[in-house]
Amino acid sequence: MRIIRACRELGIETVAVYSTADADSLHVKLADQAVCIGPPPSAQSYLSRNNLIMAAINSGCEAIHPGVGFLSENAGFARLVREKGLIFIGPDPDIIDLLGDKVIARDTAKRFGLPVTPGTEEAVSDPEAAAKAAGELGFPVIIKAAAGGGGKGMRIVREEKDLAENLSIASREAESNFADGRVFIERYLENPRHVELQIIADGKGNVAVLGERDCTVQKNHQKLIEESPSPAVSPEMRKRMSDGAVAMFRDLKYCGAGTIEFLVEDGAFYFMEVNARVQVEHPVSEFITGTDIIRQQILACTTGRMEIDPAAVRINGWAIECRINALSPGTVTRLDIPGGPGVRFDSFLYTGCKVPPHYDSMVAKLIVHAPDREQALARMDRALWELNIEGIKTNRRAQQWIIRDSVFRSGNFGTAYYSTIEKEAENALS
Repeated sequence: MRIIRACRELGIETVAVYSTADADSLHVKLADQAVCIGPPPSAQSYLSRNNLIMAAINSGCEAIHPGVGFLSENAGFARLVREKGLIFIGPDPDIIDLLGDKVIARDTAKRFGLPVTPGTEEAVSDPEAAAKAAGELGFPVIIKAAAGGGGKGMRIVREEKDLAENLSIASREAESNFADGRVFIERYLENPRHVELQIIADGKGNVAVLGERDCTVQKNHQKLIEESPSPAVSPEMRKRMSDGAVAMFRDLKYCGAGTIEFLVEDGAFYFMEVNARVQVEHPVSEFITGTDIIRQQILACTTGRMEIDPAAVRINGWAIECRINALSPGTVTRLDIPGGPGVRFDSFLYTGCKVPPHYDSMVAKLIVHAPDREQALARMDRALWELNIEGIKTNRRAQQWIIRDSVFRSGNFGTAYYSTIEKEAENALS
């Protein structure tokens, strides 16, 4: 939906692809054309490279936008797109490979003066080598998939006796989800902030930083609420993060949208990873900078230019996004969308649409913008109160509980926050 809207304003015709489970989805209805690429299982539809390429070629497409999930950071798919004479809306496949490998990405970040969390320099598979590395780092440690994200292939280990088993489990998860079983080990930070910078670059060395986003409120490593700016980032820290990120992306000749992620703890920040794609939470950065990120991404990757001057980017006000997740599949029987100043609702929902059980649970994003954090919180509280989705269960009330919580409103919390309030917030669902 987001990509179709940007393309329509650019005068670009769109072709939507869909599985049979999504035949009635709104993006299918609003695209200029729509092509079914298979049955509900992702491996037979949205992850089928050949089906996607044939849909593009047969419908006369010139470019493929990979969205935010599935094959969006798959270098092999990006290469296949280019081999078939199509434009891939994203960075060069070699850059995707480099940044997608977290071990190599850590080394790259260090070259540009970005501090990294202490960890192994290479992937680890041998239990004895893992035990030696963990002992030197100090427990607790975290095992991470070298080629993945989203909490897959990730295990926290607090004692040496649990290391070998978790190493094996993490490797199997990584192999299953990313076809790459390599894992590495880092010192585990107990309660950091999760902060990321939004980047847009044109592939010619021009790199714009569109502020940072705070994504600290998470459940099982899945983000729930994002805001910008971050209450935890000082002007000095923001400059050091931005300077290192710009130097890195400029040297890589990065093209398109991307996000560089950090953990922040005790006044220090540590590079975590790069997402070589547009992120779900990009609307908060759009609100505070007045930038259409998808438009700029498409222009950068198709024409080699952007409409924004990196030196002229200014941060204006405060933006917050709440992810609205379905807790069950079903049919939407009523949908009341919030409105008013500074309110945005991005969704494929409409009255009568069916939410299938096959894919990610997020069904909408509610985003607000206001002059400061206090007013943004009040606006989000009001917008959540106004939002009404009937026919399926959602986390709307839990999100409203968090927005009203005194700890969240204080701005002083870390990634452990949600686990401490989970029962109270989720009781608000009933």
